[in-house]
Amino acid sequence: MGKLKIEAKELRAIGYPESPVIPVAMNVMEKHFKHHTKEEAFEILKAVLQSPKDYATHETLQPIAEKLLPKEDAAAPEISLNNTGIHFNIFGRDQIEEGAMHQMYAAAKLPVAVAGALMPDAHHGYGLPIGGVLATENAVIPYGVGVDIGCRMCLSIFDIDIKDLTQREAFFVRELGEATLFGSGAQFERSPDHEVMDNKLFFEMPLLKSLHTRAWKQLGSSGSGNHFAEFGIIEIDEKDAVLNVPAGKYVGFVTHSGSRALGANIANHYTRLAISKRRLPQEAKHLAWFTLDEAEGMEYWLAMNLAGDYASACHHVIHDKIAKQLGRKPMKMVENHHNFAWKEKLHAAGSDNFGNGKEVIVHRKGATPAGKDVLGIIPGSMTAPGFIVKGKGEEASINSASHGAGRRMSRTQAMASITHNALKEELAKHNVKLLGGGLDEAPFAYKDIELVMQSQKALVDVVGKFTPKIVKMCGAETNRTRKPSKRDAVEGE
Repeated sequence: MGKLKIEAKELRAIGYPESPVIPVAMNVMEKHFKHHTKEEAFEILKAVLQSPKDYATHETLQPIAEKLLPKEDAAAPEISLNNTGIHFNIFGRDQIEEGAMHQMYAAAKLPVAVAGALMPDAHHGYGLPIGGVLATENAVIPYGVGVDIGCRMCLSIFDIDIKDLTQREAFFVRELGEATLFGSGAQFERSPDHEVMDNKLFFEMPLLKSLHTRAWKQLGSSGSGNHFAEFGIIEIDEKDAVLNVPAGKYVGFVTHSGSRALGANIANHYTRLAISKRRLPQEAKHLAWFTLDEAEGMEYWLAMNLAGDYASACHHVIHDKIAKQLGRKPMKMVENHHNFAWKEKLHAAGSDNFGNGKEVIVHRKGATPAGKDVLGIIPGSMTAPGFIVKGKGEEASINSASHGAGRRMSRTQAMASITHNALKEELAKHNVKLLGGGLDEAPFAYKDIELVMQSQKALVDVVGKFTPKIVKMCGAETNRTRKPSKRDAVEGE
């Protein structure tokens, strides 16, 4: 095994700010972790980036953590949490780990908190738990949205015989390989034009201006972790007036990814600002907020929305490529964010005496919008089915539902306890062809999606089912850069 070599651009791609932390991180990793694989090294680097305080006294990682920790204003008084937090509703309590519960209890005690809910796929995260929903009054919490701003689902339904997925498997495999790139630092040498890259904020805000070139090179790429692009079978038992697709079986193409390095840099930059501006007790430190009356708050709000538009554009670029190669326009597209903050009106039934249609900021960190008749996609795993859902507008969940099955094992636990043979057998059992992927994303690492859906029957109606058949994820063999093919050149003109 060769010695570990890390480049500055790779660190920037996963959200590391500019100097002085980047050279320190490169030196520490190449000196003390030189026999680790790059994937293992980046898992460590991501963990330090997300929670540097946890590594402030670490034997080897302390120098990196110290550079990431914000310089707090010692004169600024610490903001106290409320003794009793707001009430929040919990869906699927038996499936939710205690770490996520503790994080939600801390969020419920914030002075700006108005209402909350915890989805059945919830698990421990940073700041707000993944699967956490929090409504606040005139306040936006960067880590209430998360690092992957605008992470979303997108589904195209094609009127194609499902037998083609088997009979023409090589064709669909090739198209998945051509449609997008996976990997935390993945970027194209040439990307298609898209109006999102002309947004004036890229040229007016210094942070966004510095990220413009990289964002353009990553336009249409898909990232790493649990992000995927896959073909499968769509089953619709009966026509729904909102989905408006006749009953039947169709070929579906589904993607899951977010705003890439653009969103990560926005999230980390403004989280550091928020933490330095508002000192909170340690257990709530990453829930620091801005009001929308503050310059930083409005800057973050604008940058967050741009990152959401960018994430949407990434999906549309991918789906346009697939549609062009299939020679078909989709019968229907369904898409939704699940890491975002929205301005919404909340009513008293879901908000602890704060309601009557007053506007609040609703943070959904790993939660699907489920307002009345709002369509969304809730995926399972690489072998478990996903669902097209229609929201019921349940205020007890703040018009929200789960964003997937949710992890029941950390990545480290999965890597240590799941074997390649077990994964191979599970894929064969479900007739799924996996391109890339790893043990950390194996189906066994996730909760039972059927139990999760049972826990939220009051929140959504299922109007369609998606069964994965050909799945592409980030893997060791995945290229992180790619020259444009002839097809890309045509699309970029």
